[in-house]
Amino acid sequence: MTESIAGPHIRGASGTLELDPAFCWHAVYSRDRRFDGRFFAGITSTGIYCRPICPVSFGSPTNVRWFQSASAAEAAGFRPCKRCRPDTSPGTSAWFGTWAVVSHAVKLISEGALNEGSLEQLAERVGIGSRHLRRLFNRHLGSSPLKIARAHRVQIATSLIAETNLSSRQIASSTGFCSVRQFNHSVKAAFGRSPTQLRRLRKTSEAAQCQTGIVVYLPYRAPFDWLHLLRFLSERVTPGVEQIENGVYRRTIEVGGVAGAIEVRNEPDHTRLATRVVLAEYQGLMQVVQRASRLFDLGADAPHIARHLRHDRMLAEMVAERPGLRVPGAWDGFEVAVRAVLGQRLTSVDSPERIGRIVREFGQPLDVQFPRLSHLFPRPEILASADLAGAGVPRAQAETITALARSVVQRKLKLDGYQRADLVAASLSGIPNLNDDALTYIAMRALGEPNALPEADAGLRHGLRAPGMPRPRVGSMNRFDHLRPWRAYAAMHLWAAAQHVKRPSRFSRNRGRNTRRSRSRLPAAAV
Repeated sequence: MTESIAGPHIRGASGTLELDPAFCWHAVYSRDRRFDGRFFAGITSTGIYCRPICPVSFGSPTNVRWFQSASAAEAAGFRPCKRCRPDTSPGTSAWFGTWAVVSHAVKLISEGALNEGSLEQLAERVGIGSRHLRRLFNRHLGSSPLKIARAHRVQIATSLIAETNLSSRQIASSTGFCSVRQFNHSVKAAFGRSPTQLRRLRKTSEAAQCQTGIVVYLPYRAPFDWLHLLRFLSERVTPGVEQIENGVYRRTIEVGGVAGAIEVRNEPDHTRLATRVVLAEYQGLMQVVQRASRLFDLGADAPHIARHLRHDRMLAEMVAERPGLRVPGAWDGFEVAVRAVLGQRLTSVDSPERIGRIVREFGQPLDVQFPRLSHLFPRPEILASADLAGAGVPRAQAETITALARSVVQRKLKLDGYQRADLVAASLSGIPNLNDDALTYIAMRALGEPNALPEADAGLRHGLRAPGMPRPRVGSMNRFDHLRPWRAYAAMHLWAAAQHVKRPSRFSRNRGRNTRRSRSRLPAAAV
């Protein structure tokens, strides 16, 4: 495990893992949910322990003890806080239990549970109160059960509008709307057109774009640098799996064995991302929202992070130029890990032809409505036994990808972003030919580690050569240690600065030298 991805942990004198109080306090002040479940605070004055996102103040720092797990806090005699419920934090069985409740409720909604029944009846079927059910939907999906039900009914209704000659009254009745007026209003609110207008367009490509999917709105804290985020992702698009065009991100997805696609666009006036989800079944909608939120780093508190980074004089100007710059996450941690093995880094990109060939040969073909999206990314089960060398992958990289896939299949390695980064990094360190640079990149994107800093990235050090910056030296990244736990954001600002630094190639330098030499040999009149 490298120091750059140690997260909230540091090495103690005895070699054991200890918690860095300064790191923990920065995380607490940010209220960033990515730290939720990674460590816990025990308050000696009250005898309770809390999550780092607890809304209640912890009081004096001298009364706080830090623990790596809820069980460690309880073993030390602390009881769970009734306000933040640390025993239900991400990664615990209770947290995944709420996922199961919401997934079950979404499945019942897709079967028509709210077409005739009430929200109270739905809550009773899943075994909780209606108020708690609404709270869980808002936490996991960013929307209420009634809105999800209405969106599902609208999707079915628009399909009937396009594919049948049923009247509006018949469609409204068959899809669970109380009246034609409610039906018309819901369709127009979702697509900006009335059912009659959609029917007129049903044979056009524009109509096809309107006929499928449930739209979920994912809020974020402004500012949000959507353009730089898309620029970063566009340089690393997986051919056949991802597409970025006209400020819109699209990709193929698979959730719970159900394949489909998502389309994400920014709505800055409403400070949210509009995410259209196209699936055959929607009981996995909650997982889609969670993954999309991680991919676009929606949980970050941009103003708090910017204030912290501005303490560094070198970064202050960068932060002012690019407010709201985020750290891109991963839809699929395994996909990012494979790309890292192939040579993708923060400032370098592997060959798109090679990854495209892997997708075409080992990925599952998929027929979706979006252009240039044709496959799912190959599953670990496939790559664990695939002939990658025959697909043009160098032998050393092929062996690493095979070992990586087998570790995931055997459940020795989880790249879903819910495990502690230092523990996952320890598992990754056992994969052959996986260097520290790749490990840090995986931690930064696949594990959502906000403290990851690719210290060995030569291109990142080149970003320090922006105008007004000193020439980077070996170990120059150590100067950013005071920016914990937000060093990944510092890395993103350096990446953005590196894009504006023009470094001439050796060929162009030699060509200039040869030109000067040839000019010196010409007669004065010719010069």
